[in-house]
Amino acid sequence: MLELKNLTVTYGAIAALRGISVQAQTGAIITLIGSNGAGKTTTLKTISGLLKPKSGEILYEGKNIAGLPPHEIVKRGLAHVPEGRMIFANLTVLENLQMGAYLQTDKNVVRRELDFVYAMFPRLKERATQVAGTLSGGEQQMLAIGRALMTRPNFLMLDEPSLGLAPLLVKTIFEKIVEINRERKLTILLVEQNANRALDISSYGYVLETGGIKLQGDAASLRQNPEVKCAYLGG
Repeated sequence: MLELKNLTVTYGAIAALRGISVQAQTGAIITLIGSNGAGKTTTLKTISGLLKPKSGEILYEGKNIAGLPPHEIVKRGLAHVPEGRMIFANLTVLENLQMGAYLQTDKNVVRRELDFVYAMFPRLKERATQVAGTLSGGEQQMLAIGRALMTRPNFLMLDEPSLGLAPLLVKTIFEKIVEINRERKLTILLVEQNANRALDISSYGYVLETGGIKLQGDAASLRQNPEVKCAYLGG
């Protein structure tokens, strides 16, 4: 569904990504793991059009989308839940979700998507009229994912969904990611520092190090890899 070919991204003279190649099969959960500064967030920002690559291709359903503006990327069915959630803090929960549906003109479709989000995250329905900035961290993460789902994506990118959450909420968020993948047949590209959790729910993974891919393989083999165990899985 998505293929990055020799993708290079620079910040001035600094190479943030150095010719990486990544594939995401339709309906799969693919994870990118690596330390801070490895290039994980840069990868997602480049796919979603927030950054322009210096070279390489981003093939989505066979078409090169590299360099397209973000709203065109969303129109094609890709949604991005950024690190730090980036919700509209002064708007209500419902208004945030409606912002996610800004491209949709059919009110019946918007209602169906809203019902799906509320079924997936009942807490958001309870908090529908509450100002989003007053939600807990876990609720804000649910809202950020819900807002992305309102775009009716085929491909969902999640950047550090467990960041700053209590262990019980981390478990809930990962269960919801699996549920969304299963119920919507969504392809998911997951960036996550919690490598154990990420590999648990993924079919395939890539290990990024200083802008390049150091290792890749199916999730089970990466879990058993001594380097991955030592660096990311706590021994």
